[in-house]
Formats: sequence, C-alpha cells, structure tokens
Amino acid sequence: MQIKIKNQSHYQLSNSQKAARMFKDILLKEEKVDQDKEHFWVVGLTTQNKIKYIELVTLGILDESLIHPREVFRLAIMKGVTSVIVCHNHPSGNCEPSKEDIIFTKKLKKANNIIGINLLDHIIINTNTGYYSFADRGGI
Repeated sequence: MQIKIKNQSHYQLSNSQKAARMFKDILLKEEKVDQDKEHFWVVGLTTQNKIKYIELVTLGILDESLIHPREVFRLAIMKGVTSVIVCHNHPSGNCEPSKEDIIFTKKLKKANNIIGINLLDHIIINTNTGYYSFADRGGI
C-alpha cells in the first residue's frame, strides 16, 4: 500500500533523524490497535533524496513481520528510484535490532549490491522513545 504525505515530492530525507520522524508520524496516524503491530515500510528516493514513494510493504503481528528483499525492491525497480530507506517498528518499545533484523539488513545489502539501488539506511522506531539507525551505527 502506497502512503501519501503532504508535499511528499518536495520532502528531502537528509538524515536518519528526519526519516525516523517521518515514519513515526505515519505510524502515529494509525489506529492504536494497528500501532501495536509490526510494520515494514520502504521509501524510494530520487538522486536528491526527495521522496518518490512511500510503501507499507507488510503489516505483521505484535513481534514479527514476514518480509523478503524482493518485496522491498519490487516497487523501487518499477519506479526507477536511485535509493531506498527501509524502516520497521518495534511495538515492544526497544529500538535495538534483533538478530533477525541484523540478518535481514545483510540480505538487503546483498540484494542492493546486485540490483544497483542504494540501501541508505534501515531504521527501527517505536511510538515512545528514539530510534535505531543501521547507517548511523556503521551497519550499512
């Protein structure tokens, strides 16, 4: 499902903090019952890091979401974007990546190297505290 935000094509994602804020705002606009489920989004960006699209790739359950690199890069290929940022939430409140998050990020990085669409960051958010950025921590 594609998500629209006001003036999205003018919105430039220049750092992880700005991206995390945008995803958190999207999450907080949902019903409370859905905020307690794991979401996985992809934002496709132009060469100037302006948003071309935002997609909710999957909506999972309380503690997991079924996701594969082909779903992450499907729309990115079709829309011809230069790069993507992926984000998911941890309803538990802990933003630290799980072992599965780390493994999946490595899979995305391998796929990105083959496809040629840059994976700029993988961000983990929740509705209460801060966020975790793989790029800021050297994991991308």
